Amino acid sequence: MRAQPWYLLVSALVACGSPSASTDAAIDGASLDARADAAIPTWPFPLPPTFPVPRLPPGQVLTAELAELGRHLFYDKRLSGNGTQACASCHLQAKAFSDGVVAAQGSTGDQLRRNSMALVNVAYNPTQTWANTHLATLEMQALVPLQGKSPIEIGITGHEQEILARFAADSKYPALFAAAFPGQPEPIDFPNIVRAISAFERRMISGNSRYDQYRGGNLAALNASEQRGAEIFNSEELQCHHCHGGFNFTNAVDSAGIDQVTPRFFNNGLYNVNNGQYPVTDQGLWEITFVDADRGRFRPPTLRNIGVTAPYMHDGSMATLEEVIAMYERGGRLTTTGPNAGDGRDNPNKNGFVSGFDLTPQERLDLVAFLHALTDDEFLHNPALADPFAANQ
Repeated sequence: MRAQPWYLLVSALVACGSPSASTDAAIDGASLDARADAAIPTWPFPLPPTFPVPRLPPGQVLTAELAELGRHLFYDKRLSGNGTQACASCHLQAKAFSDGVVAAQGSTGDQLRRNSMALVNVAYNPTQTWANTHLATLEMQALVPLQGKSPIEIGITGHEQEILARFAADSKYPALFAAAFPGQPEPIDFPNIVRAISAFERRMISGNSRYDQYRGGNLAALNASEQRGAEIFNSEELQCHHCHGGFNFTNAVDSAGIDQVTPRFFNNGLYNVNNGQYPVTDQGLWEITFVDADRGRFRPPTLRNIGVTAPYMHDGSMATLEEVIAMYERGGRLTTTGPNAGDGRDNPNKNGFVSGFDLTPQERLDLVAFLHALTDDEFLHNPALADPFAANQ
């Protein structure tokens, strides 16, 4: 399976709540590879001073024109087969491009099984979504919600020509495509749509929280409680920083300056069904590798903007940061009733850093205060990332 070209693997990929997805001829991976410009430009958008330059996939480019086209497509419901749902329907800027619900529904009403991940600094992800080693680029990930049929998300399959005709007939899109893909005589096609949306997502860079300002020398940016919370977070007693450290508050990170990246996935003791399993509806990385030790392993998300991205965990089963901290303080979650009953603290696949700790009530308040200080208001209100159609609605 791993020896096949990536575009033949999409039918087995797990992303955005999809236990399976399938592709037809609308977007061909070989076409994406063959038509990509081999030149890799410098990063065209400002980066926070402590951030490295993200890595671009081989052959892909990033320009302001390409990202601007992607911004329009990301917010445009006409991209879906029935014209009712956009990428932005499940990724709201005010919620750091998450959606605030346990699990979203697709454009035709299909229920997704996983919580919509926040699109924060996704340009640095070595893999995309919660638990899939095959989805190594944003371009690869985009195929799943676009073309997936079980469940249907955006649902372009069977509507390809109709969707392209919508954009070709629009007053703005021909010029946007032409600017993004100069020299192409007929640029309005799905491979270019995938590239454009991916380019816009690479522009979603967040690095100006009050904590960043504090680290940059503005000592007044954090109050006393938030400063204490930062010390607690970075302590060896809690060990949070081992999975959520570095500039992006996750150790699942890639950049142009790294020679080799090992994707990171962890079992955090959220469940323990039948001595090591997770609920049959979602066993994490195991569904890709079929290795028993991978049951319940998921990619650690960034904690940037974590205060606005509730509910938490891959299944959206925790409503508050206080609930999350209580689970880690215990060393795993105890589920007392129902089909998922079990003590996550005893899960044999649980990562060793989830060992439990003791906090005073004030320390819990301080830790939550620090996590809220990771909110980047500039990111949540950046007009360059906002809905270009909002003024017309």
